Amino acid sequence: MSRYLVHHRHEAGECGAVFASFRGHDSPLRHRPALASCEHGGHAIWWDVEADGEDEALALLPYFVAARSTATRVAALTIP
Repeated sequence: MSRYLVHHRHEAGECGAVFASFRGHDSPLRHRPALASCEHGGHAIWWDVEADGEDEALALLPYFVAARSTATRVAALTIP
């Protein structure tokens, strides 16, 4: 499995819909911490996930969220 950073963006008025969409989607991301900027006006969420590919990483999200998200393959790096 590879590591992906999944990045989602939404409008200020859509926060409730984003969070509610997880209720109808069986995902290991539910009830797990994520980084988010909603409380500070940015309206973006980031998840660090393991998946076999970009499509599988996005499949962890409900469609409403995944349609506005990107998954980028990442790896840990030590800065010299």
